[in-house]
Amino acid sequence: MNLSERDQQYNWHPYTQHKTAQPHIAIAKGEGALLWDENGKEYIDAIASWWVNPYGHSNRFIADAIYKQLTTLEHVLFGGFTHEPAVQVAEKLIPMLPDNQKKLFYSDNGSTAVEIALKVALQFFYNKGERRTKIIAFENAFHGDTFAAMAASGISFFTEAFKGSLIEVVRIPVPTNGHEKASYAALEQLVKTEEFACFIFEPLVQGAAGMVMYEATELDKLMALCQKHQVFTIADEVMTGFGKTGMNFACGYLTEQPDMMCLSKALTGGTIPMAITSFTQELFDGFYDDDVNKALFHGHTFTANPTGCAAALASMQLLESDAMQQNIQRVNAKHLVFQQKIQKHPRVATTRVLGVIFALEIKTDGAESYYGSFRNKLYAFFIDKGVILRPIGNIVYVLPPYSISDTQLEKIYQIIEEALTEC
Repeated sequence: MNLSERDQQYNWHPYTQHKTAQPHIAIAKGEGALLWDENGKEYIDAIASWWVNPYGHSNRFIADAIYKQLTTLEHVLFGGFTHEPAVQVAEKLIPMLPDNQKKLFYSDNGSTAVEIALKVALQFFYNKGERRTKIIAFENAFHGDTFAAMAASGISFFTEAFKGSLIEVVRIPVPTNGHEKASYAALEQLVKTEEFACFIFEPLVQGAAGMVMYEATELDKLMALCQKHQVFTIADEVMTGFGKTGMNFACGYLTEQPDMMCLSKALTGGTIPMAITSFTQELFDGFYDDDVNKALFHGHTFTANPTGCAAALASMQLLESDAMQQNIQRVNAKHLVFQQKIQKHPRVATTRVLGVIFALEIKTDGAESYYGSFRNKLYAFFIDKGVILRPIGNIVYVLPPYSISDTQLEKIYQIIEEALTEC
């Protein structure tokens, strides 16, 4: 019995209808931008394994840092204790963030980073004796799969089964494709009611919606409006953070600064599950009180895990290296050249590029569902050709490890061109 068959006996995979799904591909090893399955077939990981491996698979620099930490202190509870790696992460990360970010709260994945931010926003007003129980989010947002994060998400089939069990969210249009004025007007109406604790958004790029991109100037207007009415702003940089948009964080393109930021995925270079939510001093002070009941009673067993912190430190060192910054610029330049070429293809509706993110929308006869037949046909085509791409409906995107070679990138582009003709 091979590994895929053994897997089918026991494992329940994410976002999968197992009755209709094909057996899962069993990956045996990885190096750089490449993965190999149990039969030795080679794949280019064109999406950095759900956007978490910007420095490539089996990165020795991160692995060495993890090993060194494991032989010193693998884990200690963070309630009542602290340790050097957690302090070092804070000392390294906070100077990289917008100037107003002063405090960090550690958790274990992007959903929990968002969950913490939303809980903090709601409890801040509760601690003050104010009733603000609703939140604002964009249409078609995706912020995670825990309950508050799921409530903030706007992709309905992810959340349909849980309607009535979620906190109240009001959605506004994304400020793109002529919806800029409508987005601002909708937000303006909401913030005046003093019912809303926060506005959460994916800055500049909505990942799970199909790499939908909008301008920093439009987000600045929305954030300024929120800050005028003391509605906290939460930048969900779980996907966009750590170089994806060409800057360390997408918020680097903004004039306004968010009150909270949610970070995960590339934080540890795809090695150890870890997340961070950052806060302004004002938010922290809203919980700083003689009354113990005003504390943030939230925690995780692996909060600030020392081994994860060591991986995060190594990852941030790699991100700031000249070689990695040059790689980001190189990938962006290659994307732009391919965009110039492919946007004239008769089957391409739109293209967009930001940093290492490239996306194109394929013209279809009608609306394409998220996991529809056309999407599945594209996915199977790419896998057969040895490229891991996960189309979102009729949108194909590339978000590779920064260390990917030019030759590997050219192969990805070539396979996408072939798909436009053959699928």
